[in-house]
Amino acid sequence: MEGRRHVVKVIDGSAEFDVGKSGKKLLRIKITAEVDGVRRDYVITFGKYRADNKVVGLAVARADAPGGRDTDAGFSALVKALTGKKPRIHRKSDGRIMIECYEEHLEGFRRYAELADAIERWLEEMG
Repeated sequence: MEGRRHVVKVIDGSAEFDVGKSGKKLLRIKITAEVDGVRRDYVITFGKYRADNKVVGLAVARADAPGGRDTDAGFSALVKALTGKKPRIHRKSDGRIMIECYEEHLEGFRRYAELADAIERWLEEMG
């Protein structure tokens, strides 16, 4: 990633449903992992957004992450290691880092038994 190699060790993973402010059903994927020696919980929230109702997963890099926002951008390395696809990363003017995943990332997460049933159920319910 970005010319660097990352060491990614996944410790645990789960998926659960939630309801967003708009009333839409969301899928939260939580992964406990160690990326480059920093262990933390990563969360990405999938929903159907935009006018075309596409599957989009969003995560925000946090300032309180060990090593700051730049270390938290290691989430990108985790997503690529698990799904085979690099997520899209946006740096906002306020310093936040937005990490975006799409349906192909969700399909990659679906390969893991801990996540597969919840992802399947959410996709069926969302149409």
